[in-house]
Amino acid sequence: MMPIVGGRYVSQRASSTYLSSRNRTIIALISISVVSIFLLSSSNQNKINFVDSNFQLIKNRPEHSFVKSLEKFLGQRGVSGGSAEKLVPVDGNLTLAAAKRLDDAMSRRENLELREFRVGHFPLRVYVYDMPSKFTYDLLWLFHKTYRETANLTSNGSPVHRLIEQHSVDYWLWADLIAPENERQLKTVVRVHRQEEADLFYIPFFTTISFFLLEKAECKQLYREALRWITDQPAWQRSNGRDHILPVHHPWSFKSVRRFVKDAIWLLPDMDSTGNWYKPGEVWLEKDLILPYVANVDACDGACLVQSWAQRKTLLFFRGRLKRNAGGKIRSKLVALLQHNSDVIIEEGSSGEVGKLATQTGMRSSMFCLSPAGDTPSSARLFDAIVSGCIPVIVSDELELPFEGILDYRKVALFVSSHDALEPGWLIDYLHGIKPNQVKEMRSDLAKFSKHFQFSSPAQPLGPEDLTWKMIAGKLTAIKMHIRRSQRVVNGSRNSCICECKLANSTKHQ
Repeated sequence: MMPIVGGRYVSQRASSTYLSSRNRTIIALISISVVSIFLLSSSNQNKINFVDSNFQLIKNRPEHSFVKSLEKFLGQRGVSGGSAEKLVPVDGNLTLAAAKRLDDAMSRRENLELREFRVGHFPLRVYVYDMPSKFTYDLLWLFHKTYRETANLTSNGSPVHRLIEQHSVDYWLWADLIAPENERQLKTVVRVHRQEEADLFYIPFFTTISFFLLEKAECKQLYREALRWITDQPAWQRSNGRDHILPVHHPWSFKSVRRFVKDAIWLLPDMDSTGNWYKPGEVWLEKDLILPYVANVDACDGACLVQSWAQRKTLLFFRGRLKRNAGGKIRSKLVALLQHNSDVIIEEGSSGEVGKLATQTGMRSSMFCLSPAGDTPSSARLFDAIVSGCIPVIVSDELELPFEGILDYRKVALFVSSHDALEPGWLIDYLHGIKPNQVKEMRSDLAKFSKHFQFSSPAQPLGPEDLTWKMIAGKLTAIKMHIRRSQRVVNGSRNSCICECKLANSTKHQ
């Protein structure tokens, strides 16, 4: 019987031919389907990989905002963190015995490294004290909870919350040191958990937050308690603090007691040779370290710099407090000379996001940015200008600069003496006389310099945290020499050796 196909009778041969053709069609359709599924699966996998790659990129992107970084930092550590240890009287004899044991252990380690040719400065080994939370986490939480409330409070005309951010180097360094090692990117420094393994000791006390957010009497009491806690440590008594790092970046911070810790390595905004902020013998370049202010404006990245070059129509820009004390009195004199010049914009600063945006816009629209002294020789305007791609014009005869053992500021900034700057018409003529090729080279170098002044979490190679440890590494041999020397001097000998640089810093235009 002939099979029926499609309602018709066909021959057996025709039927066989038809079925063979149909099978081939089905096989082809199945093959196409399999290939399509494979391609779709591969495409989806690529999309997943792409999304995952982008997620990791976003996850690992450095955070430059102090407030956002602190929020994440505290969120990972709960309501509090650190030691809840109470301050109790310390037995001096036991502490001295512990100091002696620690010294013996460190000497054995150093001798072993010397015999095995392992003497070197990198990575630096840093022991981070686990201080009671009243000196660390409690202060960070205090800032976090009162951040918006303190936005309108001022100290000598500056917003309190902004001053804390500007001087937050203590947070950025500490947050990087105590981060899980697999999340850290710096290779110049490692945290050690045994004191005898340490080259240096880090004191995580937030002196600036306590100064601005606590009542005066409460702050002084906390300073005294911190001083007692620090100086009671065996490692401190072993070296009298010479191998201890103390962040006192705001010139008022820890001021009431810091004379008792003057042998430690201080992290400072400048040296201030006027004597208004630091007493003679407290600070000097061989011992201490100058660190930059945290910039107030957003950094102008590579694309921003390229786009902004053609838009920089203003010759010289300044926005900030026009009247300052001490060495900063030059500001009002410069204002009187420059404010009516059509090539110059000088404005009184204002706080908040409006003030930040105005400064940021002005700097990104200007070729040169004026950086005169503030109440101290340094000013945050310098670092705002650098990250904005605006060539700084520094008028501060006593200024010391961050990382100057590593960075050559002559490549990116103009140094002008106060005497020259106050000559009528001199500064504008000088800026007009700078050749376009020099401006182009300085712009190019500024684009490379910017990363050295952007604090971040996680800390980045060649960022300010990294350069901090590179600078301290250069001091390590001298630190050890002074420790050993102080341990062996005898009664009646010359018992102090201060390698203080007596020659005052001076500037002249290049």
